[in-house]
Amino acid sequence: MARVVILGAGIAGHTSALHAKRILGKKTEVIVISPNSNWNWIPSNIWVGVGKMKKEQVIFPLAPIYKRKGIEFHQALAKSIYPEGNAKSKKPYVEILYTDSAKKDQVGTVEYDYLINATGPKLNFQATPGLGPDGHTVSVCTAGHAVEAAKSLAESISIMKSGKNQKIAIGVGHGTCTCEGAAFEYTFNVEHELRAAGVRDMAEIWYITNEYELGDFGVGGMVFTQQGFQTTSKLWTESLFRERDIKAILGAHVEKVEAGEIHYELVDGTKDILTFDFAMLLPPFRGVDLQAFNAKGEDISSEIFAASGFMKVDADYTPKAYEDWRAEDWPSTYRNPSYPNIFAVGIAFAPPHQISKPRKSPNGTLIAPSPPRTGMPSGIMGKLAILSIKELLAHGPDAQVPTASMADMGAACVASAGSGLTKGSAAAMTMYPIVPDYIKYPNTGRSGPDTFGEIGLGGHWIKFLLHHMFIYKAKARPGWSLIPE
Repeated sequence: MARVVILGAGIAGHTSALHAKRILGKKTEVIVISPNSNWNWIPSNIWVGVGKMKKEQVIFPLAPIYKRKGIEFHQALAKSIYPEGNAKSKKPYVEILYTDSAKKDQVGTVEYDYLINATGPKLNFQATPGLGPDGHTVSVCTAGHAVEAAKSLAESISIMKSGKNQKIAIGVGHGTCTCEGAAFEYTFNVEHELRAAGVRDMAEIWYITNEYELGDFGVGGMVFTQQGFQTTSKLWTESLFRERDIKAILGAHVEKVEAGEIHYELVDGTKDILTFDFAMLLPPFRGVDLQAFNAKGEDISSEIFAASGFMKVDADYTPKAYEDWRAEDWPSTYRNPSYPNIFAVGIAFAPPHQISKPRKSPNGTLIAPSPPRTGMPSGIMGKLAILSIKELLAHGPDAQVPTASMADMGAACVASAGSGLTKGSAAAMTMYPIVPDYIKYPNTGRSGPDTFGEIGLGGHWIKFLLHHMFIYKAKARPGWSLIPE
């Protein structure tokens, strides 16, 4: 009997777990280790963060789902990986620290035949002094954070209703942040709520981002084909900012946040301060605090993980100039080269390089959006790992496993620009591939017919339906596996 252990129960990990039981059969043990008791549909945290949804609408407990599907669940934090085993165990294992109330702070070990690292990111608020819920800004990265953001926004709206102007700052809180799309979404949802509350004229809204141009979204921007004509995501996004009267600070690295002040540096090296009354800034991500040791007990973390803390996989990590990066640098199987029975999927794998062009200020500050690896790609990778394990179980270590490079993978993104079944809107975008391939698509790096975007009420309906569809899927309701990743 093979044992598959999955670290993390986000989109990638939870997808892996559900497909594992369906694809690998009853004889395969499936164990999920996650420090959180709940699953969270993170894209809808945006709506929680403006008070349009309650926390309970975007989360549900994991344990009942796993019990029903025959999956063993440990509410615990993975601390160390022993991929060779050691004197205690001949088999590879993971050392864990329990976080549930019954076993809190107890240390345990879980052996594995195959390991899927789907731990996601560590929210690295500490990278920017004063950033985050323990500092001077709010966040929508977790459902709990989003609840607090909604409270803070409601207070700001109340102040405006009393006749006092407010300055709103939304964006990313570090030069290497990812998830610019989420910052974009929150900006326009806040703007929508201010109009709905009748106080839009009392607010000055600023968007601060590490993107060199609007519409970059960490993927180097896109060229859309619409009705036979081409336009760029830059022009498309700039138009929306003008329409909603939102001011943007581009190519910015936030150095620190103090009460009511965001201190930032631009790509050209100049420094300035953006004052605010309400601020939501996303943190940079890094890998979780996970270590690795060999059979002798020697720390091999630097062999297994990149400097960012994310796990190394079958990518080309050779340092190169931006112009020398290629689509084939990106991983296709997500297996660790040193220990091929270990996979890293979703945000947990280390990307070989940025997709957007990295830039440094004259002061040496790196200002470069990190590659997005969330949503649809995470789910695809999670399922891919299980399909690969199926082949390995059937044909041994030399089995031909399936591939899914982000350089040969499309993605669809629906970014809310305001909630409401009759007055809401959303920007719906598709791109193929996610990582540009300038050899295959010389002009833009992407397929014209498969890369497009539009905004309107229809997009909001799509996002609303996706919210319910993916929560249905995550709860493993009848027919769940028919819903694509």
